[in-house]
Amino acid sequence: MARMKGLAMLDFDKIGWIEKEVPSIGPNDALCRPLALSPCTSDVHTVWERALGQRHDLILGHEASAEVIEVGSLVKDFKPGDKVIVPAITPDWQAVESQSGFSQHSGGMLNGWKFSNAKDGVFGDYFHVNEADGNLAHLPDEIDPVDAVMLSDMVPTGFHGADNAEVAYGDTVVVVGIGPVGLMAVAGCALRGAGRIFAVGSRKRCQEVAIQYGATDTVNYRDGDIVEQIKDTMGGKPVDKVILAGGDNDTFDQAVRLVRPGGIISNINYLGTGDYIKIPRVDWGLGMGHIRITGGLMPGGRKNMEYLSRLMVYGRLDVSPMLTHRFDKFEDLEPALLMMKDKPADLIKPVVKLY
Repeated sequence: MARMKGLAMLDFDKIGWIEKEVPSIGPNDALCRPLALSPCTSDVHTVWERALGQRHDLILGHEASAEVIEVGSLVKDFKPGDKVIVPAITPDWQAVESQSGFSQHSGGMLNGWKFSNAKDGVFGDYFHVNEADGNLAHLPDEIDPVDAVMLSDMVPTGFHGADNAEVAYGDTVVVVGIGPVGLMAVAGCALRGAGRIFAVGSRKRCQEVAIQYGATDTVNYRDGDIVEQIKDTMGGKPVDKVILAGGDNDTFDQAVRLVRPGGIISNINYLGTGDYIKIPRVDWGLGMGHIRITGGLMPGGRKNMEYLSRLMVYGRLDVSPMLTHRFDKFEDLEPALLMMKDKPADLIKPVVKLY
């Protein structure tokens, strides 16, 4: 069997390069070669925060644009040589959960998330994509493969936060955490017509880019309790929606204290540690405040990639301000991932170009 190289989780707190057999494909699947890759904070949670449990020699990564190398006999819409967008979430579309509208959980909780979770991820010379016709999207000529990597996870996750919050025209929204996912939540809120958008984060570069994407106000949590800061600015009034794209388990307490009765708290933050979240009883209306709390893994699949890519093709969304660090060798994946772990002040997102 042919062999390939990949960047893997070797053990808790340990990554390294390994060799494995090139994946074999079934009749509905595809074998792809990455064109551009980006590490994610989720990879950090997996390796250094033990969020998914033990993984040995699991190739990491779930953000890629790619070239199709081989397709199964039943694949209709893709062929070798096609350039494609690869979503981070690749559901089993015949599963009951998919038919119920929750493809992200096809086969069980979070099982639509396969790359670097249930199987090897995209940080290899080659990677396997299940159900290619349902999970790949053709890469438009107008989109650079480097920019397209943001369509894998950052854009759909951030937009999913705005969708789940049901952001409407004129809403006042708080986005907590303005890394790349939070920045895309800000952009999604702006596109959905939010009136005022508070972007909560401490890094100046992220604050600047949040303004570019439509934030009207920035709040630094290092300057004090964000609830007090925002309510002071609002004359004591609550906000309509809160999107959690950062923080920790205790941040739910602040979200509940910020939002109005009947408001929505939409969590898209990966809670990698701890056992419980805190909900303040009185601020939650003693459990009767009609404050809705929802949390959702981004939707995967072809349709979502095709629709979101139109925003880039037609000038509605420019992801380039997020791509702060660019690399051009496969071996650069390791320092890029460590950069996501250490988060220098000028970092938003690193990307590795392979073409």
